[in-house]
Amino acid sequence: MKNSIELTPETEEAGLRLDKYLAEALPEYSRSFLQQLIEDGAVSVNERPVKASYKAKCGDFIRVVIPEPERLEIEPEDIPLDIVYEDDALLVVNKPQGMVVHPSFGHASGTLVNALMHHCGDSLSGVNGVLRPGIVHRIDKDTSGLLVVCKTDRAHRDLALQFAEHSIVRVYTAICHGNVAEAGTVDAPLARDPKDRKRIAIISGGRRAVTHFEPVERLKQDFTLIRCRLETGRTHQIRVHMASLHHPILGDPVYGPKKCPFHLNGQLLHAGILGFVHPITKEQVLFTRDLPEHFTKVLKNLRNQ
Repeated sequence: MKNSIELTPETEEAGLRLDKYLAEALPEYSRSFLQQLIEDGAVSVNERPVKASYKAKCGDFIRVVIPEPERLEIEPEDIPLDIVYEDDALLVVNKPQGMVVHPSFGHASGTLVNALMHHCGDSLSGVNGVLRPGIVHRIDKDTSGLLVVCKTDRAHRDLALQFAEHSIVRVYTAICHGNVAEAGTVDAPLARDPKDRKRIAIISGGRRAVTHFEPVERLKQDFTLIRCRLETGRTHQIRVHMASLHHPILGDPVYGPKKCPFHLNGQLLHAGILGFVHPITKEQVLFTRDLPEHFTKVLKNLRNQ
């Protein structure tokens, strides 16, 4: 069953591109999803189809028709999950390093979504036009740590709004190269690197990205244990921001040195703290997970030398 949403821009929103206006007005949907709806003719302004570049006007009558979610062609897999918390609306999982969050080219199985579909069955949200993914946010394949997964569309939309408003608490621990002498903030926009689409780069005109960081412990061999708090959550954000300060994350195969002094399978970056307002109870909840074994092994090595 299709869902129709009706909107009218306010004075302060006049002049925004239609796709940008919709992305801000409907944060539970991705901008790419909304752009596709515009291209498909599912968005009308004053009962007429328009392009994504249309500039919204105060008083416009905008109708967005959300199609019925399509069913994913993803096989449920009985993969063990480290579930930190679970109720009827959501669950919080501790993703291990090496696990991809969502199936993609080259990673059709063994992902977190495969495991979730086995664990939750049909009880996963279907926002953004795809039935039952449940994923509100992601972390990189080789980053470990906490993720919240939604079972209902109501929970998904509520949490997506919290992410859009930057009210989610997300704290990461990492080991980086060099001596990080003091706390600081990197406020630098990120976008796909035009020279290499697999990389993210600091690019003027990209999406705003803000990372707050502080040193926790000075380690041997010119490394520092740091804590990072995300104000925004862009792809590879901490990795790119710290590399821009000449403090790349230890083990990072993309933004760090080619030679690594340890036999690592990826960056030592762990999402250990996750907090948000529960979408149903409206209570502030906070979850933590200790550093994984592969991380503590290197940390102990650098402390003992």
